[in-house]
Amino acid sequence: MKNEELKINNEWRNLKLKYFLNIQKGKVPIKFSSEAISLPYLSMEFLRKKSNPFYVFPQDNLIEVKQNDCLVLWDGANAGEIMKAKDGYLSSTMAVLKPKSDLFENSFFYYFLKSNEYIFKKDANGTTIPHFDPTHLLHSSFLIPSLVSQTAIANFLDYKTAKIDRFIFKKKQLIKLLNEQKAGIINDMVTKGLNPNAKTKPSGIEWLGDIPEHWEVRKLKYVAECFPSNIDKHSKEDEKQVRLCNYTDVYKNDFITNDMSLMLATATDEQIKKFSLKIGDVIITKDSETANDIANPALVIEDLENVVCGYHLSVLRPYSKLFGEYLFRVLQCKPINIQFELCSNGVTRVGLGVYDMKKAQIPIPPLHEQKLIVTHIEKETAIISKTIVTIEKEIALVQEYRTAIITEAVTGKIDVSNYELGVMNDELEELTELEEEQEIETEPEHENS
Repeated sequence: MKNEELKINNEWRNLKLKYFLNIQKGKVPIKFSSEAISLPYLSMEFLRKKSNPFYVFPQDNLIEVKQNDCLVLWDGANAGEIMKAKDGYLSSTMAVLKPKSDLFENSFFYYFLKSNEYIFKKDANGTTIPHFDPTHLLHSSFLIPSLVSQTAIANFLDYKTAKIDRFIFKKKQLIKLLNEQKAGIINDMVTKGLNPNAKTKPSGIEWLGDIPEHWEVRKLKYVAECFPSNIDKHSKEDEKQVRLCNYTDVYKNDFITNDMSLMLATATDEQIKKFSLKIGDVIITKDSETANDIANPALVIEDLENVVCGYHLSVLRPYSKLFGEYLFRVLQCKPINIQFELCSNGVTRVGLGVYDMKKAQIPIPPLHEQKLIVTHIEKETAIISKTIVTIEKEIALVQEYRTAIITEAVTGKIDVSNYELGVMNDELEELTELEEEQEIETEPEHENS
């Protein structure tokens, strides 16, 4: 069934949703509690199952949402992402999208929003961290089917996406195992070194344990210059044009290279002098939606042309006795990196101060050994990294198919009447039982904020 046919079908209406949709952004609570005094506060960490719930003291301005309400991530690296709610109070980093009338069946509404998610993400803007822009959702015209058709489409998509999500989940589990294997190699190398028989000594730090006898433990401020950037995305006539390495460029990439597509902005001469990126610089995220995304590192591996570090990031520039790629690998080591996570402050948005950044302690072998360690890590993880890239490409193709089938179904390009509801429900029930047995997450696309 084509859209041209749908326009003259009484079951489909051409509508602008600004008249039918209510958007409510979450609020920052006055006081939090670790005890279950009320409904949980729906932080991104909690919704993505990365933290235990914490609670708030009920107050008038809080936005309460129900299980399966449709939420949009309002700001952050994945601004525009659509997800389903749990019962609780909405975080200030999200908004709830609610139809004002019975225009939508709830499951169809979720799929309708998911079909437009790529546009929401593309249109996300902001001078520092991206923010959701509701213009497309509210002011574009959409073909909306009858409630009966919506239910049929939603049932079809429940069936199709459950199968796809199960495939993606299995692939992501494999990537998780490979990343754990890779992390184990990195952790051993940057805490124990190349020689398993080397004499050791107490590091003086409980979580680090013993280190090779000839190594040191130093605070970051003594081995690298640490400075947060203050360059935002604004372009001003009295400033010079630069290429801006942004939060998402660091969050989503291990290495910063010249061929990356970086946005254009402007900066003063003083900012360009201070924040121009150099080979060997390590850039870390200093602000994020969740604490476990703090100090996510990326390494500048080549000379860059007119590239400066953007806001919400910090530059770590090693002194002469610290090799940049070794520092990068050290920050990939979870037992070391967790220092930054524990020092970060905030609830709805967390940040890492310069003082806490500088006081982090890292193990330092002699410079020549740092380079040998880096070479060994590259060699030992090369096949793992290549395998991960291959699997990620497979996942990307399947996710493209998932997006396409949702879009085609909600716009009426797939005739769902040929699918038998009873058969689909039986298969879905079997899938659900299997997922419950294996404690499988049913929303794998909600990872990476």
